[in-house]
Amino acid sequence: MIYVYDTTLRDGAQREGISFSVEDKLKITTRLDELGVHYIEGGWPGSNPKDAAYFNKAKDLKLKNARIVAFGSTRRTDKVVSEDANIRALLEADTPSIAIFGKSWGLHVTEVLHTTLEENLKLISDSVGYVKSKGKEVIFDAEHFFDGFKENPQYAIATLKVAQEQGADWIVLCDTNGGNLPNFIADCIEEVKKYITAPLGIHAHNDSDLAVANTIVAVQKGATQIQGTINGYGERCGNANLCSCIPIIQLKLNLKCLSDESLKKLFEVSHYVDDIANNPPVDWQPFVGSYAFAHKGGIHVNAILKNPLTYEHINPELVGNRRRILVSELSGKSNILYKIQELGLDIDLSSLNVSNLLEKIKQLEYQGYEFEGAEASFELLVKEMLGIYKPPFEVKGFRVFIDKIDDKVTCEGTVKINVDGTLEHTASEGNGPVDALDMALRKALTKFFPKISAIKLTDYKVRVLEGSQGTSATVRVLIESTNGKSTWSTVGVSPNILEASYQALVDSLAYGLSFAND
Repeated sequence: MIYVYDTTLRDGAQREGISFSVEDKLKITTRLDELGVHYIEGGWPGSNPKDAAYFNKAKDLKLKNARIVAFGSTRRTDKVVSEDANIRALLEADTPSIAIFGKSWGLHVTEVLHTTLEENLKLISDSVGYVKSKGKEVIFDAEHFFDGFKENPQYAIATLKVAQEQGADWIVLCDTNGGNLPNFIADCIEEVKKYITAPLGIHAHNDSDLAVANTIVAVQKGATQIQGTINGYGERCGNANLCSCIPIIQLKLNLKCLSDESLKKLFEVSHYVDDIANNPPVDWQPFVGSYAFAHKGGIHVNAILKNPLTYEHINPELVGNRRRILVSELSGKSNILYKIQELGLDIDLSSLNVSNLLEKIKQLEYQGYEFEGAEASFELLVKEMLGIYKPPFEVKGFRVFIDKIDDKVTCEGTVKINVDGTLEHTASEGNGPVDALDMALRKALTKFFPKISAIKLTDYKVRVLEGSQGTSATVRVLIESTNGKSTWSTVGVSPNILEASYQALVDSLAYGLSFAND
């Protein structure tokens, strides 16, 4: 069994740009427990009021799988352990497990703590022994262990020995600066095992992009606890990414971390934490990124349809992800056929002439259209070319007026639409020309389709396709919309940004009215 120790709420929160509220931390705790992690490091109770408040409220959580861990340092050099404020705060957090970090690198002992090597061993001994005497599970984090081992292996191991002698339940080896290579990690652990019988853990940072690799090699050498964060959050370049470590260990090494059902929640948890942290997901992230099992090249797709193992190293559903077949200028017939099947269209694929559709898509892609991120526009195109879709409305024309008087700018959009032979001509103001056009369209359509009020524009992106042409360049507009239950994306392309926006807006509203789940 490999025990998963999550430090997203502590080490992960040290990433630049992340600031979890107490409620955020409680929500993530609940999700991590549902995922099945064994330890959740909640924070450093002696360092700030927020972490103290978290531990106070976390006591009321009904966790099924995880143990909450309070994190802190060894006692200060000028304090008796029983009177040390940090040690008292750790105990007052009232968690079943406590993580104590101590220095294993002489450089830090002499230049950061400003004490002697011998005194540092006493700091570790006193702190671990005292906390253990209070009935707590003690996890000793040997900070900077591998750098310390490189400089003075005897001393680095001595720090582990004193922690073990005082009853530490876990000895965790930390690559705190993230600068060591997997082969060195492996050699160190082999040496450590000659002196340490307590269970070993690994805490790797990603400053050399090796945190996952170092974690995996540590497990291969006998470590039974892995420390890391969801999505690799952490200070500087981050920590070992549990969203990669867990599936590699479980699916590649065949060592149990989570239940099979829990592993299927990994994608969901990854994106949930991103949402809470207000970070856009890393789409190309292994295992849980939306690109992880996305196939674009026609040759690849053709092979995937015959046997997914040809271009997928695991079944994406094992981690809660899914296979995606993309449509672009690189597509072949296999891509188109797969997407048609994915749309659930009841047509005879064997008799379908895909060539015309494929050629149309390639022509549009050449003009600047992109259907990878605009699958709603693709669906409308396919259904229209197959003769199984009629737009719910037709825009006969539109205008946008922009007035600037002194410092005040006003925008007004007018549209004329046709719905089953009935014309509607309306106007509306907006914060900008695109917003004015959007408001006018909605105003005109509400009379015929009341449910359009539920459709909201959630994202609007503009990309200049040919920057060298300056203001006359073609632009691509991508719009993301939702009705609260479904989300879809559409695209428009034109040298005129309003025309491109109009195309994407019309597709967005048409799709929402025709095909989005209510």
